[in-house]
Amino acid sequence: MNKKQRKMLIRILVSAVMLGALNYLGNISILPQTGMLRFALYMVPYLIIGYDILKKAWKGIRNGQVFDEAFLMAVATIGAIILALYSGSGDYLEAIAVMLLYQIGELFQSYAVGKSRRNISELMDIRPDYANIERDGALEQVDPDEVEIGSIIVVQPGEKVPIDGVVVEGNSTLNTAALTGESLPRDVETGDEIISGCINESGVLKIQTTKEFGDSTVSKILDLVENASSRKSKSEDFITKFARVYTPAVVYAAIALAIIPSVVNLLMGNAAGWNVWIYRALTFLVASCPCALVVSIPLSFFAGIGGASNAGVLVKGSNYLELLSKTKIVVFDKTGTLTQGVFEVSGIHHSEISDEQLVEYAALAESASSHPISKSLQKAYGKPVDRSRVSDIQEISGKGVTATVDGHSVAAGNDKLMTALGVDYVSCHSVGTIIHLAIDGKYAGHIVISDIEKPHSKEAIRKLKASGVRKTVMLTGDSAKVADQVAASLDIDQVYSQLLPADKVAKVEELLKEKSENEMLAFVGDGINDAPVLRRADIGIAMGAMGSDAAIEAADVVLMDDDPMQIAKAIRISRKSLRIVYQNIVFSIVVKLLCLILVAVGVANMWIAVFADVGVMILAVLNAIRALFVKKL
Repeated sequence: MNKKQRKMLIRILVSAVMLGALNYLGNISILPQTGMLRFALYMVPYLIIGYDILKKAWKGIRNGQVFDEAFLMAVATIGAIILALYSGSGDYLEAIAVMLLYQIGELFQSYAVGKSRRNISELMDIRPDYANIERDGALEQVDPDEVEIGSIIVVQPGEKVPIDGVVVEGNSTLNTAALTGESLPRDVETGDEIISGCINESGVLKIQTTKEFGDSTVSKILDLVENASSRKSKSEDFITKFARVYTPAVVYAAIALAIIPSVVNLLMGNAAGWNVWIYRALTFLVASCPCALVVSIPLSFFAGIGGASNAGVLVKGSNYLELLSKTKIVVFDKTGTLTQGVFEVSGIHHSEISDEQLVEYAALAESASSHPISKSLQKAYGKPVDRSRVSDIQEISGKGVTATVDGHSVAAGNDKLMTALGVDYVSCHSVGTIIHLAIDGKYAGHIVISDIEKPHSKEAIRKLKASGVRKTVMLTGDSAKVADQVAASLDIDQVYSQLLPADKVAKVEELLKEKSENEMLAFVGDGINDAPVLRRADIGIAMGAMGSDAAIEAADVVLMDDDPMQIAKAIRISRKSLRIVYQNIVFSIVVKLLCLILVAVGVANMWIAVFADVGVMILAVLNAIRALFVKKL
């Protein structure tokens, strides 16, 4: 409980004790039943508990923003006090008790919202407090913002990695739970890339920074979570617009309730009873406060985003959380999403030169590329690549590369490249990526490179279908043979192969036209090569993008590890959050309308009106907080 909440609690206790004492003194006839002394004494606890509400209402009136809950509570309680003065009853208890109960509800709301924010803050407690710089043989703690790119920082066991970089000395085990939601440790050694937000569990690491703190993974994640609430969902927009119309409407309805029956009675010759209708109108105002809706709906989305963050799923806004809940079609990139993206040379066929030479030429020709195929060729080559042996490298999109290696013209790529160059090639019947090589215009053989499915990919597809996704699609630049085998193995409904990046966008466009208006299409990719498709889909989901700036920029949802099981979990989290939102909307509106009707016909008094306001708000807030708990989804 913070200082403001403690102060409010003291005011509540003091006011409640004073109100109880005054009521007791009145019951034993020590305190007069009427008169200005009784009025003055009762106004003390009223002002103690309600001065801030009266002040807020007055500010709203001065600024032209009249219709809010502070105005409703001020009018209702002041009106009840005036009625007690006018009638001479001296019954101020009800008005003060209404303000007291309202403030108890406000305190509970403040505590609940603060607790949910603290929970999210704890779940995302990855912001580093300092970075260690080694100077004159001693470690000096500096602000991470002061560390420049290329600096060497030292991370000791138990400390957070403050800035993204590359390990230049040492090896250790990292705890990535705060980023991915999983406690499985990750081993790192010299040469490995490392991202901020992880906790170093064992050895001392020296890291050369590759980014400034503001551009590091930890800063981007925190910025995403903190700014997610700025992107409102349709449900939140509806509640905002609803409150703007609803509040003045109930004020005018209360005025009508106070005046019309009294005028009708007067016309019928009965001048008495107007105070009954004014009392009902004041009670009507208390019952009508829309705070349950205004507070609980944004809190439900905020808690849902926080719960998702804890599970390693970053959602950029409540609008995306709402869209995610309506996902019925999921489109996957293959490499790095459903497969590990770890390519290995699994065969060398029809080689006109030695197998070693064929791999050497291929590795040198592909040496300028960062594509996984290039890395697998260099791994199979097993020697440092001498770039001085290579010149005139040209990458041909969707086909391969051409280069000059040791004075020989080398082309390495798929069958489209061979056809374009007019080289007769030998088709391969093996499943995998086929790299054909032509040297000096003559076919030299081909290399088979195979990818490996991720362990959870098949289960992820099954869980998506169990979650209500009606169609799964895979898009890939790989050959039809490879694509069909992967799709059949994983039970994917539809597959499109041999696609260029532009073709993937076109296929997503086609799928978007085929779906119904209420269905959402999500595209899942690695966020680097697939940025155009991620942006074009209804929902772009970046997979395993902890260190990828392109992924965080292009996607609407970022999965902090590369486990495809997280996709189904993200959808289940979004649906739980939306269920809670709809529950709160229906519950709040139904109870409000019922109480308003009961008040208008005289069945319900101000105590029931207080329940309609404070009680419903407390129940709705408690329900909203459930969105934080998603571990078992």
